[in-house]
Amino acid sequence: MSTDLSGLSINFATVRQAGSFGEIVDACLSRGIRAISPWREHVAGAGLDEAARIVRDNGLRVTGYCRGGFFPAPDEAGRRAALDDNRRAVDEAAALGADCLVMVVGGLPKGSRDLPGARAMVADGMAELLPYARSAGVKLAVEPLHPSYAGDRACFNTLKQSLDLCDALGEGAGVAIDVYHVWWDPELEAQIARAGRAGQIYAHHICDWLVPTTDILNDRGMMGDGVIDLKRFRGLIEAAGFHGPQEVEIFSHRWGARPAGEVLDTIVERYRTVC
Repeated sequence: MSTDLSGLSINFATVRQAGSFGEIVDACLSRGIRAISPWREHVAGAGLDEAARIVRDNGLRVTGYCRGGFFPAPDEAGRRAALDDNRRAVDEAAALGADCLVMVVGGLPKGSRDLPGARAMVADGMAELLPYARSAGVKLAVEPLHPSYAGDRACFNTLKQSLDLCDALGEGAGVAIDVYHVWWDPELEAQIARAGRAGQIYAHHICDWLVPTTDILNDRGMMGDGVIDLKRFRGLIEAAGFHGPQEVEIFSHRWGARPAGEVLDTIVERYRTVC
C-alpha cells in the first residue's frame, strides 16, 4: 500500500476540534499530509501574516480557501458590503497562495421568493469581483450545492448551472466539485467532462452520503460509509484532466465529537482504500 499522501488535502471544517490554524497544520503534518484548505475564521485567528508564514515555511499546498460568495442581499448596501468582503477574501487567498477561492454564492435574500433574481445578483456580483480576482492571480471556484440549500446558501445547484455561469464570466472562473452536492446529478458525467475540456475544474471535495442522512448540513459521511461510488467519481475527474488533491470536507456532528487525531487517521485509511 502506498504511503504517498500528496493526493490528499484536509479542509479545516473536517477537524475544527483540533484547534487553531497552527494546531490543525501540525496534526496534518504529523501524518504526512501537506495539502490543506483553511477557512477564513482560522486565518483570522492566527493572523493572515502568520498563517501565510506557516504555509510558506512548511511548503504546504493550499488547495482552496473557504470561502467567498453570499452575494444576494435585500438592498444595494448589502450587495456592496458583500463585494467588499469578497475582495478581502481574494486578498487573503492571494497571500496564502491558494489554488482557488471557493465561492458559496448565496441563496435568497431575507424575505424574498425571487429565485431568478437571486441568481442574477450572483452573476452580477461574480462579474464585478472577477477582474479584481484576476489582478490578484486568484481563481474563483463556484461550488454548486445540493438543491436543499437553494433557499439559504447557494442558488446554483448543478454543475451545468455553475458552468454556464463560468462560461459567461470567462477566464478565472471555474468550479469546485464536491461529491456530496452533485453525486445524484443525472448529467454528472457529461458536465464533469465539459468542465475538464474548458479547464474549469479547480477543486475536488470528497466525503460520503449517508442513508439515512439525518442532518443535511452536519451529517456528511466518512468516505466508505455511504452510497457514493468515490472511485468512479474520481475516475471521471481524472479523465477530465484534473489530478489535484482530493480535499476531504466533512461537516459532521458525529466526527466532530471525536478526537481530531482519530478523524485524520481514519481519513488516511479510507483515502488509501476507498477513494
